[in-house]
Amino acid sequence: MNRTSRTSRTHTTMTVLAGAGVAAGLLATTIAPASADKGGPADRGDKPTVVLVHGAFADSTSWNGVIDKLRHDGYPVVAVANPLRSLSGDSAYLKDVLAGIDGPVVLAGHSYGGSVISNAATGNKNVKALVYLAAFLPAKGESAVDLSGRFPGSTLGDALRPVPVMNADGSAGTDLYIQNDKFRQQFAADVPRNKTDLMTVTQRPVTEAALGEGAAEPAWKTIPSWVLVATQDRNIPAAAQEFMARRAGAHTTEVRSSHAVSVSQPGKVTGVIEDAARSVR
Repeated sequence: MNRTSRTSRTHTTMTVLAGAGVAAGLLATTIAPASADKGGPADRGDKPTVVLVHGAFADSTSWNGVIDKLRHDGYPVVAVANPLRSLSGDSAYLKDVLAGIDGPVVLAGHSYGGSVISNAATGNKNVKALVYLAAFLPAKGESAVDLSGRFPGSTLGDALRPVPVMNADGSAGTDLYIQNDKFRQQFAADVPRNKTDLMTVTQRPVTEAALGEGAAEPAWKTIPSWVLVATQDRNIPAAAQEFMARRAGAHTTEVRSSHAVSVSQPGKVTGVIEDAARSVR
């Protein structure tokens, strides 16, 4: 594909993101080995392992406040490095991580990470609860672009910066970043500036293809789910989050927060995760 046609395609997608209000499902995470805090039944007691999956534009350090609280309360924790390359590929990677964890799991995803956990948990008998934090809960065939386009309110499209990349198979692709001067307002308006300055320069991109890829059969149809709606979210409109939560029959809580809810409201996030964990028998 030549540069002109690729630029045209990217412009079209970003227009959809801006007008429809896509959320590139977004907070990301950095790497944490699958064995971290794994533990066996003897050292975990009766607590399930909590697995945390980020979205785009950040890394695993976005979970630091939540991890501290979960560990303090005795939960084994794994923070997964979401590749952010394709929904099917990211889901397959998470499936491999889950296969290496013994015992029951509470699987939590932020933003695009919600799409990933929905795919990856299907058919996994160890995953006992799903937690969606300012996240996507797609039905089969739906993408992040589809879901955000149903509701007004997202300003993400106008804040994105596309960067052409070469995919592993040699095909042309596009990485999406949030523009540095728009990052805090768009992504984490209620987070102190000294933190968002770091988040801005360490953000990890998501591919345009990942946001447009349709979901597989979702795990939320068979696994109990909990949803935390961020009412001040400028990436995924609160109305979209509420719609998905109702459709899934999820236990739903609201919090006045930006999209970066795990950073700005780690106590609220931990509370929802532990509510889900207490349901595990």
